[in-house]
Amino acid sequence: MTVRIAIAGAGNVGRSIAQELIGNGHEVMLIERQPRQLCPERVPQARWVLADACELTSLEDAELAGCDVVVAATGDDKANLVVSLLAKTEFAVPRVVARVNRAENEWLFNEQWGVDVAVSKPRLMAALVEEAVTVGDLVRLMTFRQGEANLVEITLPKNAPYEGQPVRSVPMPRDAALVAILRGKRVVVPTPDDPLEVGDELIFVCTAEVEDQVRAVVLGDGGIPALG
Repeated sequence: MTVRIAIAGAGNVGRSIAQELIGNGHEVMLIERQPRQLCPERVPQARWVLADACELTSLEDAELAGCDVVVAATGDDKANLVVSLLAKTEFAVPRVVARVNRAENEWLFNEQWGVDVAVSKPRLMAALVEEAVTVGDLVRLMTFRQGEANLVEITLPKNAPYEGQPVRSVPMPRDAALVAILRGKRVVVPTPDDPLEVGDELIFVCTAEVEDQVRAVVLGDGGIPALG
């Protein structure tokens, strides 16, 4: 399925996102207000638009209403918030993803500003560091603001309660789902019969309210009962 995506900001970040999405078969439009950043030869498969994505008329001319996803990827948090708000409120774009440049501004990137997913570089880098060095604890990788859900990871330590047992034996809390198992270089889409192994990186989507329950069930610490 081809998805139509508009990216505001054609700097290194915006171009990298565009190339990745085009490589996955999607249709991409790059919107850039700085003429010196307008480099169609760098991503020739994209549609390039010289315009200010913070101006309503520019977005109308770019036919933003026809996009499935808008990515606010500029290096200016204020601009990313304005783009997100316009995309959601004026053009009813179903999915808005916004780049957060400064950690102190992260609290602003929520559904009130039209943001469905906020990607904070400082938080993501910190999470990746934690994920690389942490075994036996829960690491929050990403927050999906509008749905109040988080992407979290737990690396299964030795002697965990469900080590060696199939996924179906793990009593997951309500509002939590095991969506992937990273095992060595493999990505395993879990089935009920897949056994859990020491060193597995378990990737869950869950609400913030049940994170402690997920941790307790998987690691056996705290004895918090799971909700069925």
